[in-house]
Amino acid sequence: MKTVLITGTSSGYGRETALYFHEQGWNVIATMRTPRAGILPESDRIRVLELDVTRPETITAALEAAGPVDVLVNNAGVPSIGVFEGTPMARVREVFETNTFGVMAVTQAVLPGFRERGSGVVVNVTSSVVLGHMPLTAVYKASKTAVEGFTASLALELEPFGVRARTVEPGACFTTNFGARATSDGSPEELVPAPYAEFTKKVLADFANQDLYTTERDVAETVWRAAHDTTGRLRFPAGADAVRLAEAK
Repeated sequence: MKTVLITGTSSGYGRETALYFHEQGWNVIATMRTPRAGILPESDRIRVLELDVTRPETITAALEAAGPVDVLVNNAGVPSIGVFEGTPMARVREVFETNTFGVMAVTQAVLPGFRERGSGVVVNVTSSVVLGHMPLTAVYKASKTAVEGFTASLALELEPFGVRARTVEPGACFTTNFGARATSDGSPEELVPAPYAEFTKKVLADFANQDLYTTERDVAETVWRAAHDTTGRLRFPAGADAVRLAEAK
């Protein structure tokens, strides 16, 4: 029986991906910064472990407790929606610490086992913001675009060892609290300086009125496909809106 380790499973895409792999008969190592009872169903094939991708000691402890895994899903991430001019650099660094450096840290910790066994898959969850140019996402897009480039080069390095790397690019999901958290960091004055107020209002209104969107199950199913793909395909858009963006690109 195969095992998947997923980061950021307390809600949203990560939780749904954990449920999906469990439904397919896999062992699931579901990790999160603050483990809590009731987030995932009780099962002898689900283990919940503490893992904060910005804290190396928790990465080491979680991987030691997990044992060998067949697939790593780097899903943990923090949002950032706002005008770049109004985004404090401390916030920029926070976003990169989780979305970019956290992905690299967990991946680097898992690779020795993959390489020694001659198998394994790294699936990095990025975002459809990498597929098009969208205002108010400068910091978030930069952090996710970095992961796209990282994964593309990583895939070439790992290929000789029988290890694969893939990215999944979710579209906009209105059933998670990710968007809500994205607009709640800092005061409105910090994220949206007054000269940008009308522009920001219009952008957010257009965003809310889009006709295509992504569900949590879309992402979980796409992660599953990416983990099982052997064609050499690198990027997997998830959700109708992401697919449309990818096709347009």
